[in-house]
Amino acid sequence: MKTASILLSLLCMYGATMAQNNTHQDSTDVFFRHLKLNEITVTGLTGQAKLKELPTPVSLITNKELRQTAATNLIDAIAHEPGVSQLTTGSGISKPIIRGLGYNRIVTISDGVRQEGQQWGDEHGIEIDAANVGSVEILKGPASLMYGSDAMAGVLIFHPAAVTPLGEIRTNVSSEYQTNNGLFGYSVNFEGNQQGFVWNGRWSQKLAHAYKNKEDGYVPGSQFREQAASAMFGLNRRWGHSHLRLGYYQLTPGIVEGERDPLTGELEASTDNLKTYGRTLPSQQVYHYKAVWDNALQLSQHGQLKTIIGYQQNRRQEFEESLDEYELYFQLHTLSYDLRYTHSWDNGWKLSTGVGGMYQRSLNKGEEVLIPAYHLFDVGAFVTASRTFDRLTVSGGLRFDRRDLHSEALEAEEDLDAQTVGEPVEPSNFKFQTSNFKFIDFRRHFNGATGSVGAVYNMNEHTNLRLNVSRGFRAPNLSELGSNGVHEGTIRYEVGNSQLSPEHSLQADLGVDFNSQYVSAQFALFANRIDNYIFAARIPDLSLMAATLSVPDDLDGLSVYQYQQGDARLIGFEAGIDFHPVHCLHLGNTFSYVDARQLNQPEETRYLPMTPAPRWTSDVKWELTHNGLHCLNNSFLAFGLECYLRQSHYYMADDTETATPSYTLLNMSAGTDLLLRGRKVAELFVTIQNLTNRVYQSHLSRLKYTDVNALTGHQGVYNMGRNITVKLSLFF
Repeated sequence: MKTASILLSLLCMYGATMAQNNTHQDSTDVFFRHLKLNEITVTGLTGQAKLKELPTPVSLITNKELRQTAATNLIDAIAHEPGVSQLTTGSGISKPIIRGLGYNRIVTISDGVRQEGQQWGDEHGIEIDAANVGSVEILKGPASLMYGSDAMAGVLIFHPAAVTPLGEIRTNVSSEYQTNNGLFGYSVNFEGNQQGFVWNGRWSQKLAHAYKNKEDGYVPGSQFREQAASAMFGLNRRWGHSHLRLGYYQLTPGIVEGERDPLTGELEASTDNLKTYGRTLPSQQVYHYKAVWDNALQLSQHGQLKTIIGYQQNRRQEFEESLDEYELYFQLHTLSYDLRYTHSWDNGWKLSTGVGGMYQRSLNKGEEVLIPAYHLFDVGAFVTASRTFDRLTVSGGLRFDRRDLHSEALEAEEDLDAQTVGEPVEPSNFKFQTSNFKFIDFRRHFNGATGSVGAVYNMNEHTNLRLNVSRGFRAPNLSELGSNGVHEGTIRYEVGNSQLSPEHSLQADLGVDFNSQYVSAQFALFANRIDNYIFAARIPDLSLMAATLSVPDDLDGLSVYQYQQGDARLIGFEAGIDFHPVHCLHLGNTFSYVDARQLNQPEETRYLPMTPAPRWTSDVKWELTHNGLHCLNNSFLAFGLECYLRQSHYYMADDTETATPSYTLLNMSAGTDLLLRGRKVAELFVTIQNLTNRVYQSHLSRLKYTDVNALTGHQGVYNMGRNITVKLSLFF
């Protein structure tokens, strides 16, 4: 308490020196979000739309919520939303899961373009600086209509911060510290708007040593380093805007192998210093470069033309034996384009039409290779429309996509630096044959037609009823079509199947929400049928493998998996209710559930792998100050509970997964704004996660399936223990 008092006094003294500066204002109050559904504008089928007009479920996470949330990475910060989970590899890498589906079934949008960074890999995270995100929209369910192939499970839209108001210049410095893994991060931002010339620059850095828990102690290989830089320059005029955004992101995560001493059961480490912030073996180096040119032209009072052109380069290197020489090196170039026109009429009609797609070139520059080099070209065209009739809003649309893919051949003994294309080898569907090719040359063309139709009925000023039916489309990725090698992230030998068909889904959504002065409640029910669902299955007899590739005789004990197809069905719901009986007290509860199954399968392969466990969350928040008394404002104290029920629906075949027992985590948080003469000069937030230091394993943790502890008999590595986070932001 003494330390907190000293810190508070120093912040107030700092505020006295900043009285002449502009204050930073929050645009949205977190705990009144549900009361403002009628005013919140998000991404819709026909451009910007109010939440109450959308037939599909959409979650919005505001900038203030992101600042208040304690997380080790960006996906960790949003994974507590109903229907959203994360597949984790330690504390530095998380992959989003929406309603039981992830990987290439989710499209991530950042700075207006698709984020492309080899997202097919289990240990490949999202290359986005969390400090540079203004707000997050989560679209649940097939969104192929607007975003093309891969948006089968949903879309994550990371919006940049809003442009600074005309005539203002701002500087913001933020920092955070976490006790469990020694995470230290900071971010410096400088932005302004002078006579319509706008700019925004940011530098961020974050580093963490290995995390710990009560059972394993420190977990070797879970440390990571992250740094990012971004810049935006542009013009804002009455005719529209033109913005150029540049981005650089670097992540250096360790790789948790989970190997244990057979006598002591302790985790083996490549260094004696488990609290090091430096690189250890094995580890990765990820670089992501981005340039986006965003333009909007106001053609008339009701019509707008928008164009976005983006270039991304992703470099992913893996180091196993030496910190100076990489064994695996993917280099991915992506050029994306989007052109769309939107128009609205006074009679309630809205129309949007456009074309978009991307070109990709992927290269292998390491000694080890897992997927072949390839070229890819995407193009899609769509048209959507909506009409409001008093209390009823109807919307829908159609889209057609075309993807052309060329995978390059590679001889088994070939010099990998040359990347010479070999003679094509015709694949066989049913028979394994010995070949001198590690990768075969093949070309595939995928066509997809998708559509959506839905309606929202405003039953009264408090209640909205939503119904939507949509069709999704996803073309197989190169890992599924052409992989041939050891995938370190899954600890298995993977072989692709070049004859895979695209996935098609049909999903129905039914939802209702109620908002009043004292109660807000939402309920969303969904049912999703997927044809040609792609999954990896173990091949015990290599003579049955559907490939003509060169597979090593000595696999060092690794099992061979090949991608296959079947049909799947997912059903589930999300429910939430928020009570605010008095102005300063808020009681919130949410529940998420999904049942994901393969059809016509025996018990061992009945359930889809990596299906999130049912989750119940409960929060109590007490707002202490709201009127800016003295030097404090928006002060609050909150307690949270996360209860994950037992997950007994798992993929049993070949011991791929095991059941996960239930567990409950308690959290606590507090925060306040620091004011001087009515102006905010700082924010301070303190969060305690896993207050009781509970030992647990998430069902979606990849570390759950590492080595068995010989002393305890328990398999895998546990998740992070108690963690205290302190976040401080200063506004100039």
